[in-house]
Amino acid sequence: MYGKLLSFMGVKISRRVEKKLLEKHRVTRKELIECFENRERHALRDTREAHDSDPPTWWMISETHHLRRLKVIYVVKGGHAVIKSAYEPEPEAEYIFRTKAPYLN
Repeated sequence: MYGKLLSFMGVKISRRVEKKLLEKHRVTRKELIECFENRERHALRDTREAHDSDPPTWWMISETHHLRRLKVIYVVKGGHAVIKSAYEPEPEAEYIFRTKAPYLN
């Protein structure tokens, strides 16, 4: 299942998650927004049982304006992408995303 186009959505991030991403992964709010702006493919739904959530968890891999690739994990609530996590993707995630996520039209 593929994520809906998020061009109409805003990006929300809690202070706790923002602090964790900055300290643990050196990911900034600005980089997260850039990843949504620069995405080329649909997001994928995380269907693993351990990550099952309501609303569903989605993920994508995209680049910042400075070409840093990030895996962004989020849920959609109230018309916004609410960030759960973000970090540089592992090779397996890159492969899955490249082979399963269709390009945006």
